Amino acid sequence: MLTVHSENELQLTTDVLVIGGGPAAAWAGWAAASQGVKVIIVDKGFLGTSGAAAASGNGIMAPSPENWDKVLSERYRAGKNLANLRWIERVIEKTWLSLPLVESWGYGFPKEDGESVRQSYYGPEYMRVLRKNLLRVGVQILDQSPALELLLADDGSVAGAKGVQRQHHRTYTVRAGAVVLANGGCAFLSKALGCNTNTGDGLLMAVEAGGELSSMEASNHYAISTAFNATVTRGVPFGWASYTDEAGNDLGGYINGRRDPSFLPNALMKGPVYARLDRATPEVKAVVEKSHFIAFLPYTKAGIDPYTERVPVTLVLEGTVRGTGGIRIVNDNCATKVPGLYAAGDAASREFLAGLASGGGGPNAAWAISTGQWAGVGAADFAKSLGAHANERVARPAGQVGLRSPMAGRSPSPSSPTSETFDSEAIVHGVQAEMLPLEKNYLRSEQGLLDSLAKLETLWQQLQGNPKQDTVRDVEFSRRAAALTAVARWAYFSALHRTETRSEHIRVDYPETDPNQRYYQATGGLDKLWVRRDWITDAMSGDKPFGFGGSQSTETAKTATPSPQSVYATPPVQTTQTTPSVSKL
Repeated sequence: MLTVHSENELQLTTDVLVIGGGPAAAWAGWAAASQGVKVIIVDKGFLGTSGAAAASGNGIMAPSPENWDKVLSERYRAGKNLANLRWIERVIEKTWLSLPLVESWGYGFPKEDGESVRQSYYGPEYMRVLRKNLLRVGVQILDQSPALELLLADDGSVAGAKGVQRQHHRTYTVRAGAVVLANGGCAFLSKALGCNTNTGDGLLMAVEAGGELSSMEASNHYAISTAFNATVTRGVPFGWASYTDEAGNDLGGYINGRRDPSFLPNALMKGPVYARLDRATPEVKAVVEKSHFIAFLPYTKAGIDPYTERVPVTLVLEGTVRGTGGIRIVNDNCATKVPGLYAAGDAASREFLAGLASGGGGPNAAWAISTGQWAGVGAADFAKSLGAHANERVARPAGQVGLRSPMAGRSPSPSSPTSETFDSEAIVHGVQAEMLPLEKNYLRSEQGLLDSLAKLETLWQQLQGNPKQDTVRDVEFSRRAAALTAVARWAYFSALHRTETRSEHIRVDYPETDPNQRYYQATGGLDKLWVRRDWITDAMSGDKPFGFGGSQSTETAKTATPSPQSVYATPPVQTTQTTPSVSKL
């Protein structure tokens, strides 16, 4: 690797660059290095402690082989005819085969009758082990080094990325043969635990480079939390809660003994809601307190007994982190539409695994493990195909909004964007005002979406001005404001065009699920947004009934199922630059 240091910039070269610092990034870095290529990982935080996974424990969708068929069918049905059988099957198998590696690297799974039980992980220890393994195989890690834009070669392929290093107060450039975007989804700085690094940076970078997003209407996942410490979003303990209003009246909230997912949002929009975990048996308490210990820390700090005392609860937006939308992947190696660019984990659309439903918890953990590896191998193969002179390609930075003003060197006109310096913090607050409220993002309607899109468009126009760049933090925060605004626009524009209620996408003006809307919605565009229907064929959902096909392994045998993106697509429908409108497809 070539390394050039200067006071103001660090210049590096590598074969594969991985952007991100969670499980998907770690697995991608390891998988690429295992192919014999040089790998650099750049992370906004510290790989091992930043991100949602490192903040707490989590389940893993890794059933034992005798339960594969059962989990496969359950996961497919949860996707309500938008999930993909073959991809669910691949994820289950790849995750099952991968977890013994984690154990061999030093992670201690619990034992039962002498056998390891690999159904969950303790986030801090899991990420510590993954980081230690990356360093062992020679991966170079740049912590506190957020990537801000991709580099593109003349032929449109990705050629690396540029960013800033907070602690060194300088910029950096990494030239690479291929890039994996594994830098998470977008939670809109809602303060959900571990999610402040998840601001949609990868989604903006992908679109600027020529990539596409998909299923962005599934971007409104909310999670329950105590209202007095609205950050820990672990919902399992609340499955044993009784819910009451301010006067103490029982609100119900259960259907056939299971918590109704629509109950709490609707109840909170009517008034305060209180919860008491008085339905938990001693056996349940012992299990839940051990597996979801972090959910009990707010109670401990506040001196509250959650089993006997009522506490106010709220919902915290987790957006696409536990939602579905993300970068559209186009083949089994998680490639994007941009040559040399791959996506994994929360940054990638999980539509094949979850449809428009949440894969929160175990399925998402499995998705990070499997897609991280597939993307890492795909990126390594692409980098190898370029030969020894890949990093000699002429490359240009692809970023614009939030990094440099399109008005630079020009005199503003009444019809052109302002050339004034924009206020990043004010723009972030403006985005949150449209994305965080339940009445706007949970219960969606045509008029509400249009109103929010108009306000987001105004913020986007403000971002065309000059970003503040006095410090590296200024540069990072200006770019973050651009990413948050861009993701919000894509999310609501996609929601506007899916005229039905399906899974977490709720349209109050279209309350029923339309069986004829069996398609994914691709989206993109910067100044002009567009959507496209990618119709799902029967082959896309798997060309066989439920089942893993006997002893044949999908890891070792190719199936005849067409690529998940070999679909019938309608032409894109666009909006004007300043006036979002309902467009009939």
